[in-house]
Amino acid sequence: MAPQKFRQPPQAPPLFTGTPESVVKDTKELLAKSKKIIDDVVAQTSEKDASFKNVLLPMAYDENDQTLSAHVLGFYQSVSTDQALRDASTEAEKLMDEYSIEASMREDVYKLVDSALKRKEELDPESQRLLEKEHKSYIRNGLNLPAGPKRDRFKEIKLRLSQLSIEFSKNLNEENGGIWFTKEELAGVPEDVLETLKQEDGRYWLTFKYPDLFPTLKYATNTETRRKVFVANENKVNQNVPLFREAMLLRDEMARLLGYPTYAEFVIEDKMMKSAKKVDDFLAGLRGRLADGGLDEIKTLKALKKKDVESRSEKFDDRYFLWDHRYYDRLMQEQDYQLDQNLISEWFPLQSTILGMLKIFEELFGLVFVEVTGKDRDTISPTGKGDDIVWHEETQIFSVWDDEGEGGGFVGYLYLDLFPRQGKYGHAANFNLQPGFITQYGTRRYPATALVCNFSKPTPKKPSLLKHDEVTTLFHELGHGIHDLVSRTTYSRFHGTSTVRDFVEAPSQMLENWCWTPSQLKALSRHYSTLSEDYNKAWQSSNSTNSDKPSETLPDDLIEKLLKTKNLNGALFNLRQLHFGIFDMTVHEPESHKEVEELKISELYNHLRNDISKLDGPEALGEGDNWGNGQATFGHLMGGYQAGYYGYLSSQVYSTDMFYTVFKKDPMNQKEGRRYRHTVLEKGGSQDEMQTLIDFLGREPNSKAFYKELGLD
Repeated sequence: MAPQKFRQPPQAPPLFTGTPESVVKDTKELLAKSKKIIDDVVAQTSEKDASFKNVLLPMAYDENDQTLSAHVLGFYQSVSTDQALRDASTEAEKLMDEYSIEASMREDVYKLVDSALKRKEELDPESQRLLEKEHKSYIRNGLNLPAGPKRDRFKEIKLRLSQLSIEFSKNLNEENGGIWFTKEELAGVPEDVLETLKQEDGRYWLTFKYPDLFPTLKYATNTETRRKVFVANENKVNQNVPLFREAMLLRDEMARLLGYPTYAEFVIEDKMMKSAKKVDDFLAGLRGRLADGGLDEIKTLKALKKKDVESRSEKFDDRYFLWDHRYYDRLMQEQDYQLDQNLISEWFPLQSTILGMLKIFEELFGLVFVEVTGKDRDTISPTGKGDDIVWHEETQIFSVWDDEGEGGGFVGYLYLDLFPRQGKYGHAANFNLQPGFITQYGTRRYPATALVCNFSKPTPKKPSLLKHDEVTTLFHELGHGIHDLVSRTTYSRFHGTSTVRDFVEAPSQMLENWCWTPSQLKALSRHYSTLSEDYNKAWQSSNSTNSDKPSETLPDDLIEKLLKTKNLNGALFNLRQLHFGIFDMTVHEPESHKEVEELKISELYNHLRNDISKLDGPEALGEGDNWGNGQATFGHLMGGYQAGYYGYLSSQVYSTDMFYTVFKKDPMNQKEGRRYRHTVLEKGGSQDEMQTLIDFLGREPNSKAFYKELGLD
């Protein structure tokens, strides 16, 4: 970390002092104020006088102001330990969505925006983009439909879809199931994982949270244990099954009301790909290239499974199941590549790894991160109480600054919330808390952004240790956080990661490459035994047969072994992503509404997974395709990635192109790092994303590097 004394930031961080009562009250007041501003615009402006300045600007300034409170009001449902506060936050989001739908379908406002667009004023590019996007959003919200039953039905659908999305997400966040296992049934699961599990009468309660789920699927030697865990996880929120089905039906009906042949066409029209056919062709082409590789990988893994089960005098079933894959993928790393991920994790204690990552961002982008602790929190808190600027005692907060070369100014706030708890968002994600923008007075508002993750908690003997794939996940989400922090847009609408969905992952996916670079793996790593004398003693007691003291940073031989596994079973990994992407497109582009009504969604999800990934599920045991409801756990398809999950793969094309073209030879090139910051990250969604790529690459992006990386060129 760059040396930096604590400085008083020019802007206070957001407060997290909401109560169940205040959250709903504040939301209603916020929306009433917003409605009055729009009502005043309508009352004071005629169509012939409508302009960007008197119609769009007041609404844009109101949107800017709204986001300063709205994001936090909706954030409590993902992080609060208080059930009542989570429920109030969910209600607040519902109210905000309902208001947004109401406002987006106001014909009186649409007529003014339409007139402002037709005025053809000379505007700066970002303002012109705001005007065009706003105009198009009214059309996409049904205002090209005649007033009456069709438009009323469209509005009903929008409101119901909002309710379904909120309920679906809440069910996932509140999920608290699990399975009791004996120690024998959990044979092979690392002891430090077992130590964190609830115990009762000699049995262990295994939840479906990632720190429990993934190690069990990777290490449990008992096939039946892995099968039980896998199938139960696919069925952990079956109350979402009817919600998902209803959403598919409503989305299809909505698209057809607007004159689109499918919901996918409606969504993708506004993205980089532009058409569903282009997406389908992209996914089909990738599937064709990956299919043979996937079968070859399964053949090798199946041979490994045969050898493993027969070594235990068990009968080989000549199958390779979904619950086999994490186990034998890990075993292959250990046996064929002599790579032990548990051993690797000893060099990636969570806190020192985070500091190493922040140091990379400091050097590459010209930033300085200063952790705010103790009395310094009181100093920057608007209330004078440091507890008021965090939502949980485990939350870390950093003030972020430009280094001297970038001007030394304030950038924003970064929050980290890293461990699982009941009611908390269950995956890893970046949440914007307050966007940056230019105020109506010409001053800049600075952003605040939060990483919400679920890594294993430290134990008395060990700190939280990250497997390499968790290191990559953390770096990816931090990449979103940096995108959020360094963005410099005029309007909050375009700030940071507010880009089209088939581009938004590209900047973070590109940064994942730093986790596969020898010099950066060295820089990120530090053996946990060097962190404190207590940890050193704990390491020595658990390694009594090994007298050699571990090196402080990850040894070269382990780095070499790790790098050899970068694309190990890569075809199967990408076929898994293809399953998600193709399922998403399949449910969103049936030729008729009747076909949507007749969709057997769970069967389709499971059938496609088997057909695309070639991994067997319970259907191979004669249980049919209706054994699980994975779509009910698939939050992306209810939370913004519907008819857009392909974006993870298309973004990978762009990210690999950027890395190979600019950074592969010298990942820590500071000149290029700063150029990337200012050319790509700073722009957010303020200009066409293809233009952003062209500006950075000096040409249009292509797939060559992507296929080369996968060995498919």
